[in-house]
This record gives sequence, structure tokens and C-alpha cells, in this order.
Amino acid sequence: MIYRPDLTIHTDPEVYPPSEDSILLIECLDVSPGERVLEIGCGSGVVSIHCALNGCEVVCGDINPLAVELTRRNAECNDASLDVLETDVYSSIEGRFDTIVFNLPYLPVDEEGLLAKAWSGGEDGLGPLPELLEGAPDHLNDGGKVVVVVSSLMDTAELWDLLDRFEVSKKGELKLFFEKLSVLEIRFGADAPA
Repeated sequence: MIYRPDLTIHTDPEVYPPSEDSILLIECLDVSPGERVLEIGCGSGVVSIHCALNGCEVVCGDINPLAVELTRRNAECNDASLDVLETDVYSSIEGRFDTIVFNLPYLPVDEEGLLAKAWSGGEDGLGPLPELLEGAPDHLNDGGKVVVVVSSLMDTAELWDLLDRFEVSKKGELKLFFEKLSVLEIRFGADAPA
């Protein structure tokens, strides 16, 4: 997908704003019109709105109720049709999808507060990634994929140990001053846990 900077995206001081990682994720997403897309951790809604405007059927959610409201507002401003829910990973999600997207909270820090949930990935930086992958088979259509943003600041040994049982391909990366971000596409092969 092509990132569209011309969209109207409002921000809120308590919601993660569109940033370099959001743009990287959008540019690396390979989705088709008619595809069912689930975005976990939608923040401002910028990724989900791009998917919807590219013809996808989108369900998205965030643990932060302010993000849920902001995503609804931004979707309306851009005439994008989204189903927006308050959810902790899959807690409020029903149905199956072709693609599950998550710009993970990947920084290896333990911080409190609604906004901190957008970047605080715990001691190893993996945050909710194990839960996301464990629940994905119950929410993916056959041949579906999970697409996530990861950081070189994560415990990379733990990350690759977790991903070892999946089919993983790197879709893009961005080198920043203090870290390298990568977009990974994860597929569930025959040996993946069900």
C-alpha cells in the first residue's frame, strides 16, 4: 500500500500518534480489495483507514478507549468504513480474517498508563506478541497471515526463539538513529501450533 499523507488524522495526547513505524507498516502491507483485515492496537486508526480505503473489510481495536474513539472519529473524517472495538488483543474479537496486523508495543520497558501501553513491551520487548501468535489460528482464514512491527531493541534471541516455529519473512525495515524497525509477515505452516 502507498502511505497517504493527505488523510485527515486527528491526534490525542493519550493515544499513540502516526509515526515512522506506522508509515513503514502501511507501506509494507500487502492487502487486496475484499480482504478481511484485523488490526490490533489501532491507535489513531491510520493503518486501518488505509486498509479500508484500499477496499478491505476492516475490524480494528485497541485496549485504550480513547484510541477507540479517536479511530472512529478519524475513520468518519476520511469516509472509511471500520468496525472499531475496545479489546485486549483478541478479548472482543469474533470471526476470521485474512490478515492480522499489529504495530506492537515493542520497547523493552515497563511503564504504566494508557499511552504507555502503546510502546511498553515489558522487560524483553515482546509485549503481547506471544498472545497474538497463540490466538492467531483461531482468528485466521486458511492461508492467512500476521504482520507485525518489531524492533532491534527487543530481546532478539527471545523474539527469534518465539518465531522459530512459524514461516517468517521480512517485508521491510527502517534504520533509525537508535534502532532498526522491521515489518515481519508470519504464516502458520502445517507444523505451527493450532
